[in-house]
Amino acid sequence: MNLENKLYEKESFELGFQADEIRKKYHQNKVFFNVNRHINPSNICKDVCKFCAFSAHRKNPNPYTLSIQECVEIAKDAYKKGAKEVHVVSAHNPEVGYDYYMNIVKAIKTELKDIHVKAFTAAEVNFFSELSGKCYEEVLDDMIEAGVDSMPGGGAEIFDEEVRNKICKGKVSSENWLKIHELWHKRGRKSNATMLFGHIEKREHRIDHMLRLKKLQDKTGGFNAFIPLVYQRKNNYLNVTDFLSGSEILKTIAISRIILDNIPHIKAYWPTLTLNLALVAQEFGADDIDGTIQKESIQSSAGAMSKNGLDMQELIHQIKDAGFVPVERDSLYNELKIYT
Repeated sequence: MNLENKLYEKESFELGFQADEIRKKYHQNKVFFNVNRHINPSNICKDVCKFCAFSAHRKNPNPYTLSIQECVEIAKDAYKKGAKEVHVVSAHNPEVGYDYYMNIVKAIKTELKDIHVKAFTAAEVNFFSELSGKCYEEVLDDMIEAGVDSMPGGGAEIFDEEVRNKICKGKVSSENWLKIHELWHKRGRKSNATMLFGHIEKREHRIDHMLRLKKLQDKTGGFNAFIPLVYQRKNNYLNVTDFLSGSEILKTIAISRIILDNIPHIKAYWPTLTLNLALVAQEFGADDIDGTIQKESIQSSAGAMSKNGLDMQELIHQIKDAGFVPVERDSLYNELKIYT
C-alpha cells in the first residue's frame, strides 16, 4: 500500500492525535505568530497561472506598479505600527527591469536597517534570472547584497510536472524551485516552503511534494516552515467545482507534520484557511498561524477574507481562547514575547 493511502485512510482524529504528539514534542502548547506586512509591488505578470486571481487579467482588470518610494512608505508605516518583517512578493513584471526589484529592498533597508526583509520566491528568482541573463547564484548574491534576509516559500504550487503544466505552465520548474532553495540554504540563509492543494492535484501528488521537501531538508536543514496553502476558488481560470472538506484539509496538515518531521514548523496560514480552521489546525500538527499581515492582496483577490489583516490583540485573544499560548516570534522563529 502506498504511503498516501496508508496515511489518508486513517481517521482524521487518529492523524490529528499522531501529529499533535509530534507538535507537542517540539513546541509544547505554543502557537507562534509575527507582526508583519505584505508588500506586493506589482500585479503585472508575464505568466498566466490558471489558479491566480492576483495578476492583472480579464478577471482582474486593474493593473498597477508601485514606485520604489511607495514601497518604502508602506514599509515605514508598517514599522511604526510594530511590524518586525516585511514580506515582499510581486508578480513577474518584465516592464520594470531587474534593478527595480533589488532597489526596493535596498531602499527599505536604507530607511529601516533592523526590519527583516523576507522577499522574492523561487519563481521570482527564476524570472529575475531570465530577465537579467544572470545565473541563479548571481541573482541570489544580488539579493543578499540588497538586504534580503530570508526567502518565502511561494511558487512551489505542486511539484508534479504534469499538474504544473496544467496550472502554471511556463513558471519555474519543480527541479529549479528546489535547486534555488538549495543554493539559498548553501549561503547560510533560511527559507520557507509551500504547497498549493485543493485544486486538480491528487493525494499522491501532495505526498510526493512533501517527500521532495523532506529530502532537501535532510540535505540542507534550511527550511524554517512548511505552509500548506488551500486553493482559493474565485476570479481564476481553473474552474474547480469539487472543493476540499475541512476534514481533508486537516488531514493534509496532520500528514505534513508526520512526514516533515525534519522541518521545525508547520504553518496554518489563516488567509487561506480562515482563522477558525487555522486554530483548529493547531490541534492537527500546526504550530504557527502566520501573523497580523496588515494588508494582503494575493489570496484575498481569490476570495480569502484577509485583505486588511488581523489586529494583534484580537489574534492573541483568539489563540488564548483556543487553549494555546501565543508566542510572538521574529522571522527566524526566535521568541520575542510569550503571552501567558
